[in-house]
Amino acid sequence: MLDQSVICAISTPPGSGGIAVIRLSGKEAIEIAGKVFSSPSKKPLSGFPANTVHFGEIIDGEQTVDEVLVALFRTPHSYTGENTVEVTCHGSVYIQQCILQLLIGKGARLALPGEFTQRAFLNGKMDLSQAEAVADLIASTSDGMHKLALNQMRGGFSNELAKLRSQLLDFTSLIELELDFTEEDVEFADRNHLKTLAIDIERIIHKLANSFSVGNAIKNGIPVAIIGETNAGKSTLLNLLAGEERAIVSDIHGTTRDMIEDAINVSGITFRFIDTAGIRETSDVIESIGIERTFRKLEQASIVLWVIDLTSPANDIKLLARQIVPRSEGKHLVLVFNKSDLLTPEELNKKQDLLSNLPVARIYISAKQRLNTESLQHELLRAASLPDINQNDIIVTNVRHYEALMNALHAIRRVIENLTSGISGDFLSQDIRECIHYLGEITGQINNDEILGNIFANFCIGK
Repeated sequence: MLDQSVICAISTPPGSGGIAVIRLSGKEAIEIAGKVFSSPSKKPLSGFPANTVHFGEIIDGEQTVDEVLVALFRTPHSYTGENTVEVTCHGSVYIQQCILQLLIGKGARLALPGEFTQRAFLNGKMDLSQAEAVADLIASTSDGMHKLALNQMRGGFSNELAKLRSQLLDFTSLIELELDFTEEDVEFADRNHLKTLAIDIERIIHKLANSFSVGNAIKNGIPVAIIGETNAGKSTLLNLLAGEERAIVSDIHGTTRDMIEDAINVSGITFRFIDTAGIRETSDVIESIGIERTFRKLEQASIVLWVIDLTSPANDIKLLARQIVPRSEGKHLVLVFNKSDLLTPEELNKKQDLLSNLPVARIYISAKQRLNTESLQHELLRAASLPDINQNDIIVTNVRHYEALMNALHAIRRVIENLTSGISGDFLSQDIRECIHYLGEITGQINNDEILGNIFANFCIGK
């Protein structure tokens, strides 16, 4: 059941700033805010019309706490679907806490993480997938992630699922109608037509599920492992890509012994770079553990940047290839020949044939001197091979949605198999309803308290 209490929270980031916003929502939100708000006209807050903003003061007895702007929204035309008040005050932490304490003293309570959006869902202002998109929009760090979250929040994904559920409901209604007339042996549903429809639904669900690989890369970033021998310049390259000193750089071999990760945005795409321990023979136990982790990270990465020291002997590089190349199978391997500035043109020309048997991209750079690093960024974008994203694209980014789609896909495939084999209508209806169930889980038409709790617990307080 929906909690009828008035909730309040600071909706702007914590700390001092120019302004801060304190939000209230609930049936008595306007009345509670009105107890601490005084307008120049002395007109009560409850007397103002909806969707208006008013200047005034927050008062504590006879004392003025701050001059504020108060925005007023009445049910059902608000974010939560309830009466909502937003108080814009000066960004002093002291002022924010004073106002919050006054509101709690007048009968409001502090909101839980995500409780405003949870109320919006429970009041029918948005479905569950749209509510999750709100969190994704707040967390977006790239152009692609922003576009996908905005489309999902506006209902693009929900509309597609609604069409599928509507078709399936019509589908199962005809099948179940037949079950009421089993003795008359009548058939209301044309099996050939139903099979064509089921195949079309299967194609759409399959396309949505397949889009998760792209959506996950856009949302969480593409994992890139930076590997190579010790002192090849891996940490220098990471610092260059990050634009700051993230990793220790030293001439001493084996400086990096553990993983260093950093998410870096390149032309609107997020890459998760992992600087790994240098690969070499060593008797150091800790360094050996770091090298083992290097190979594990290599297996998890989508793109592998093998940083090769051009001043190293060719035989050493070829020996290292025996360890790296087999583990990079199925990944996008890029050979990054570093320290090209230390070689003469003649020496560099002799190195052109090094590892020429590998059909992979080859980039010659100097991480220290920042030479030709633009070519490396272009190669990363090419390796990512992500499609151009616009706000109308429906791409799955949430693992919960992906799992539900896969379950729905298995169910609709059973429907197609059963239509082919001519199985009885009651079994057919069960599989159709199972598909409807899993699609409904995504939008929240089928839900339980545990799922809702897990989703909204990850929201920030005030949203």
